[in-house]
Amino acid sequence: MKAFQIKEHTHPSKVTISDIPVPKADASKGQVLVDVHCAGLNFFDILQSQGKYQTQPPLPFVLGAELSGTISASSPIPKGCPYDHGDRVFGYAQGSYAEQVVVDWRTLLPIPDQLSFQEAATVPLTTTTSYAALVDRAQAQEGEWVLVHAGAGGVGLSACQIAKALGCKVIATASSEDKRDICEKLGKADDVVDYTKKDWQKEVLSITKGKGVNVVFDPVGMIIPSLKCVAWNARLVVVGFAAGSIEKIPANLLLLKQVSVTGVFWGATATKDPEATQRIVMEVLQLLMSGEVKQTIYEKPYIGLDQVSQGLKDIEDRKVWGKAVVTIKGDGKEKRSHSQSQKAKL
Repeated sequence: MKAFQIKEHTHPSKVTISDIPVPKADASKGQVLVDVHCAGLNFFDILQSQGKYQTQPPLPFVLGAELSGTISASSPIPKGCPYDHGDRVFGYAQGSYAEQVVVDWRTLLPIPDQLSFQEAATVPLTTTTSYAALVDRAQAQEGEWVLVHAGAGGVGLSACQIAKALGCKVIATASSEDKRDICEKLGKADDVVDYTKKDWQKEVLSITKGKGVNVVFDPVGMIIPSLKCVAWNARLVVVGFAAGSIEKIPANLLLLKQVSVTGVFWGATATKDPEATQRIVMEVLQLLMSGEVKQTIYEKPYIGLDQVSQGLKDIEDRKVWGKAVVTIKGDGKEKRSHSQSQKAKL
């Protein structure tokens, strides 16, 4: 099969597609083989390819984590597994940038009829991260001000929509006018701010009538500058470090406004707290099914594994808004028809 295999730590732009054996699923370990239809492209893939991420599989390894697809016709069906060959599923597993991948069936969920393969591939690590950050970690409440950095990105747009669904008021930051428009139109942000401007915090304080924001959602690495525009008892959530540097936060700044800083590491939550994982995923799916939150797929199509490098480069170059998805099988837009759904219930 074809796969985006990392043979040595390097930038993904230098990786070529490899032909490798189809991985073997071990039913005794609860594993199934999934035919990958779509896979979510993430900034952390760039880091992992270079050996700079907090979780590094041994070389050689196949890159990628978020996936949607179908249970392969050649897959074993482990005891207790509710899925059958051909069932539409989504989840995450190391090695999703490949035609097929081995996945623990307990980390998979059925794709709701309303979602396409493309949309489903954005849920496992993106929308869930935003939800866990705002609901579980920040405990954002109705009527509060939420500052979402990189609001036009994958987790950013999801965070904007989730905060609005919670009844919060949202200020989104983005570096370009086009991205700020995306934050307003697709993220439903109440206000937008250009965080590349000097003293952008004054604009945030003006919007909040001098009170500051109650919650900061930060996938960039902007906790320290954000402390200039937070309210008393604010909660700041570290989601990632897309800017490339890890901040060292002066403790006295936390004391002055009695703020708390917390982190969210969704990738480890499944093993550390499986009950919370299941709850969060189900609550996210409810929001998606209700239409309060919608998956926003970047308009540029990435078709085929040879487009993984380009997609990751576009993310690194900050060209992408919403979620970039690579389509590996089919057109990625297929949804389950009503007749297929009824047939599956028989």
